[in-house]
Amino acid sequence: MAAPLTLVVVAAAVAVVFVGGGVEGWVLKEGFYEQSCPRAEALVKHYVEQHVPLAPSVAATLIRTHFHDCFVRGCDASVLLNGTDGAEAEKDAAPNLTLRGFAFIDRIKSVVESECPGVVSCADILALATRDAISVIGGPFWRVATGRRDGRVSIKQEALDQIPAPTMNFTDLLSSFQSKGLDLADLIWLSGAHTIGIAHCNSFSKRLYNFTGKGGPGDADPSLDAEYAANLRRSKCAAPSDNTTIVEMDPGSFLTFDLGYYRGLLRRRGLFQSDAALVTDAAAEANIASVVSSPPEVFFQVFARSMAKLGMVGVKTGSEGEIRKHCALVNDIHY
Repeated sequence: MAAPLTLVVVAAAVAVVFVGGGVEGWVLKEGFYEQSCPRAEALVKHYVEQHVPLAPSVAATLIRTHFHDCFVRGCDASVLLNGTDGAEAEKDAAPNLTLRGFAFIDRIKSVVESECPGVVSCADILALATRDAISVIGGPFWRVATGRRDGRVSIKQEALDQIPAPTMNFTDLLSSFQSKGLDLADLIWLSGAHTIGIAHCNSFSKRLYNFTGKGGPGDADPSLDAEYAANLRRSKCAAPSDNTTIVEMDPGSFLTFDLGYYRGLLRRRGLFQSDAALVTDAAAEANIASVVSSPPEVFFQVFARSMAKLGMVGVKTGSEGEIRKHCALVNDIHY
């Protein structure tokens, strides 16, 4: 078995992160709004702390939205934009049709705008709200550098092309992550967000009913635990075409940020092919086994590090992009 990656814990974010090559040296930094909107982060945190305990599933919604945003054009809130003039946007792509939480972000944006008009980006609000929501439900907290600008372009096809699919094998998954400047460790630990995830039956029904193309309950994915597959067919996904029933990705504790998802992977109970793929690689499996046998704090630390890194992917700063007034619209589009 390949040796596990060294689990050395580093700071969850760098205080100042250079992201541009111009002479101005545009940066993301902690406390970016300290002068321009001193209460920005507190306003986001307060709203999240008020509302997420009433609907804990919002945390999963936000982290998925943040991830999908960062994988297309970088973390620029392009996933929040509506399509215009007949052109479909990222949110219209199949992987994003089940995203929720747009109204939640809009409400936070409205609160921040009322105090600091035109100052705080939707991209930063999404990054901060995601972090705060995960923390509120008992998950890790990570430091978020701010100063992102909002993108002005959102294209459906780019989301289809760039968001990792639940049917991907390990090689394709790793390639997808590496194309965004992420690595094996990030692939492993960011997948841990599925500990609070849910999925619709039709997103994995091929593994239950038609893995080789022959069809029927006997044509299940052999990498999926047979008892688990039978239970899913019997009690959850009775029809391959079911697109309404939802299944917990970490059965029994999907509202708790814990190691249950990884324990399931080691028992061949990952719901997606992309989940199961993580334990087809020796190094990835060794790392998962190592973390599962460690205190939960170890998972929290490596997850926090990878989330901070995800939040830096392809960011726009300085004079790039804009600060949207409404998160669903670029500034020259009005109601």
